[in-house]
Amino acid sequence: MRVDPALTQALRSRWDTETSAFAFLWGHMILSLEDVSRITGLRVYGRAVSGYTYPCYHSIAERLLDLPVERRSSLVSRVALQKSLGLYEAGKNAGESEDEYLQRLARVSRRELASEPEPQADLDLRRFLVLFLGRLLFATRGDAVHCRFLPLLEDLGEVGGYAWGAAFLAHQFDGLSASERQTSTSGFYPFLQVWAYLHLPALGRGDLTRPGLVPIARRWDSRRDTRHLADQLERLQEAIDSYPYLDVVWQPYLGEGDEGQPWLA
Repeated sequence: MRVDPALTQALRSRWDTETSAFAFLWGHMILSLEDVSRITGLRVYGRAVSGYTYPCYHSIAERLLDLPVERRSSLVSRVALQKSLGLYEAGKNAGESEDEYLQRLARVSRRELASEPEPQADLDLRRFLVLFLGRLLFATRGDAVHCRFLPLLEDLGEVGGYAWGAAFLAHQFDGLSASERQTSTSGFYPFLQVWAYLHLPALGRGDLTRPGLVPIARRWDSRRDTRHLADQLERLQEAIDSYPYLDVVWQPYLGEGDEGQPWLA
């Protein structure tokens, strides 16, 4: 899915930090845990993603990642993580869709992990999770990857029991409530885009190209718009400011089952 900066910026302009919701002329719309679980597939119930934030992660990063982290630093190089996993030069093939590309990377990673001795497999799995959490799910500005989730990855058997979706929603609220001078949001950009496709379909920004896939983010592509970004943003802000109440889809998940997402039951 292509990033749609005009859509995310237009949504951000309607964010009300006092209510942590999008403000429209007729009321507010709030991002929910169900939105997170349905769109991203993340677990929203389970152990809280919490713990201590350390001033320096040098020792724990060396022990759990076997990668260099500068002393008095909390950051590990994105390039070093990608190279350690063999992903730095793994580009897309000609004609390969984003979904096919990600599936191929996942197959390669699973095959490599299955063939490695357990200590090395655990090491590589932690490296992948740090990269996934720090650069995709809870991305922040800058190129380096923060190690703040690393203590939660020490026992890999516990990782799947955390409510990563609830933490992701809190991260979305934090990013949207940041300084108004920021024109973009951090984190997993498809979430907000697909949220708008589902709840505000009259904006016409998404194409349902793969119906039935789960999580729901896999079903959608962003619609191409060749106009200048400033023109797109102006039109979208006008459309959102005057969006009709009767065109809002308040319950987009009616009829959706739990197949493939057992944690929703």
